[in-house]
Amino acid sequence: MRTFRMFILSLFIFNLLLVIPGTARTLTDGQIENKVNELLGKMTLKEKIGQMVQYSYSGSHGSKMQEEAIRQGLVGSFLNGESIADINRLQKIAVEETRLGIPLIFGRDVIHGFRTVLPIPLGQAASWNPHLIEAGNAIAAREARANGVHWTFAPMLDICRDPRWGRIAEGLGEDPYLASQLGAAMTRGFQGNDYSAPDRLAACAKHYVAYGAAEGGRDYNTTAVSERQLREIYLPPFRAAVNAGVATIMSAFNEIDGIPASGNQFTLRTVLRDEWQFKGFVVSDWSSMTEMLNHGFCVDEKDVALKSLTAGVDMEMVSEAYIHHLENLVNEKQIASELIDESVRNILRIKFKAGLFDNPYTPEGGEKVLLTPANQNVAREIARQSLVLLKNEKHLLPLAKNLKRIAVIGPLANAPHDQLGCWVLDGHQEYTITPLKALQDYFGKETEILFAEGLKTSRTTRTDGFDQAFKYASLADAVLLFMGEEAILSGEAHSRAFLELPGAQEKLIEEIAKLNKPTVMIILAGRPLTFHQVAEKVGAIIYAWHPGTMGGPAIVDVLFGDYAPSGKLPVSFPKTVGQIPVYYAHKNTGRPPSPNQKGIPMGTPLDPVAFVSNYLDVDVMPEYPFGYGLSYVNFEYSNLKLSTDKLKMGETLEISVQVKNSGKMAADEIVQLYIRDLVASITRPVKELKGFKRITLKPGERQVVNFKLQTDDLAFYNQQMKMMAEPGKFHLWAGKSAVDGLQAEFWIVE
Repeated sequence: MRTFRMFILSLFIFNLLLVIPGTARTLTDGQIENKVNELLGKMTLKEKIGQMVQYSYSGSHGSKMQEEAIRQGLVGSFLNGESIADINRLQKIAVEETRLGIPLIFGRDVIHGFRTVLPIPLGQAASWNPHLIEAGNAIAAREARANGVHWTFAPMLDICRDPRWGRIAEGLGEDPYLASQLGAAMTRGFQGNDYSAPDRLAACAKHYVAYGAAEGGRDYNTTAVSERQLREIYLPPFRAAVNAGVATIMSAFNEIDGIPASGNQFTLRTVLRDEWQFKGFVVSDWSSMTEMLNHGFCVDEKDVALKSLTAGVDMEMVSEAYIHHLENLVNEKQIASELIDESVRNILRIKFKAGLFDNPYTPEGGEKVLLTPANQNVAREIARQSLVLLKNEKHLLPLAKNLKRIAVIGPLANAPHDQLGCWVLDGHQEYTITPLKALQDYFGKETEILFAEGLKTSRTTRTDGFDQAFKYASLADAVLLFMGEEAILSGEAHSRAFLELPGAQEKLIEEIAKLNKPTVMIILAGRPLTFHQVAEKVGAIIYAWHPGTMGGPAIVDVLFGDYAPSGKLPVSFPKTVGQIPVYYAHKNTGRPPSPNQKGIPMGTPLDPVAFVSNYLDVDVMPEYPFGYGLSYVNFEYSNLKLSTDKLKMGETLEISVQVKNSGKMAADEIVQLYIRDLVASITRPVKELKGFKRITLKPGERQVVNFKLQTDDLAFYNQQMKMMAEPGKFHLWAGKSAVDGLQAEFWIVE
């Protein structure tokens, strides 16, 4: 059954990823460039500036001022159109009632699905499956494009090592290599090979750059990163998206080394344009340009316009510095008209590539592609692969299917809105299949499902619902606790200072644990949480993130063994908030601690015995490390082999490792490859992810997994800020996580 299901899914994904030809694909890049230049030559300065303006749609009953601005050629884009009819109405004004007929481009935050809501991006990252993620985002593109959206403000590629930051939910975790692989897959999913196709969107890599390094995990906050950190940690996912052909880039809210991202010539021109040769356009984040006034970087709105355009922001989102001041700046010769032409050329190029000049209108009937069975099947598969098994004491899971009574307890067992997660503009909760509903459908009348919320919401502190929860748990053969955080507790401007389970959840868990029933805790959340104490009181733990529309069936599939869990953590989980930041690719220190070392050292400043880089009250190891995730089977690793232990610059190292499924069911494993450069001219992290592969093994099956590493894969930015590998000794690991693997060593020699 599993084999047949995977065959059907693979066939669907294959067909989904086929390019449906669009109109722009018939034009070469040179032909598009000629059309752009021809149109640009006809435009007045006001019309050019109009292309650089994006407004938030004020609604079908909103101001007529926006419509008049379109007629005057003073608008290039809208975000958040409400319906196909509204979008077509505004487009008709632009195309048929303006002098040049330049179409608008409509953008929307299609972050993790349109109507068919996928797991939050951090949950998708736990699948470590670029192919499946590409398919999921192709579904999002198909649904959104059929409903009038041309352009999505995704993928979010911010590396984050502080789970207090609410927007960690929208990103792909802590590691630049993993985020690069998955971010490129998301870009391909949205855009395909031709984003003029009627089922594709122009993508926007955001937030450029280092936004996820906000101090204290407080949204919009200062980021203090060096150029080397910028290049090695925060820029690589964006470069991968550019290499994948991403159409647009969004400048971030934060400052970088004292210079706000929307006024940063180094990141926007030196790196993005000069080094990477990016040909798309840059849009600011919502009012991020005028917020440079609060940063103390600009004197007034006119200065905002001057510095933003000089830095390389082509389109202004929502704020109005460009429309109010660019014309005067040009007339006063503070800005060269060539800078305006460059930005407009970038914008028009993307509009041509998106096919908007040939097909500006969206046909009615877009609802037909929403929530199709095929779309839901892929959403279910992504949700399954995103689930991470953190604990399975005495092989409690999978649960037997012949249980007479199951107690389903917790505020997130039947919370259809919260299950969708943050940044869901177009998902409807009535289409969500919750765990409770999925369990009822799965068992019918064969098993009694006893449901008690226990707490009204995840934040509830009242305990008046405990009695019913305790009663149902006492009657049940097994207890399923659905805990975590509501959708409103993560996302933009939703940072948290404390990461424990909110409200009275821990008290509820402790009460249920007194019954000594087989108890499984399923956590739905938008970030890593800390739950060390209650983790000891339950037999098994599944981390489900916010799993989207089909999260309920996916969870039930895993609970009862129809699918073996395979998710791996894309971010380290701290034991306590005081450990943050905690991440696997940290640097060593001159006084490194032992992994589990804590307590008051016996030495003194005069005799510093055990004076190391640690805490007195908690060790430095995370609660759950990067790459961690259990399965229902054991995977045995053996025979790690290298093609050589010495390679010269430019050569390739071939690595193989044998993996065996020693369990009794088919299951997937994600084989991970890490290296460490032991001595270099710039100190290197203790481990760096350099490869991963997802494999499926039948019971008893063995497979040899192969990797290749070129010396360029081992390069870093040296003291002269040049990317290059150096001769020296390296350690290498192949295994199940960042802290578990077979080890070998090799040398790069002169």
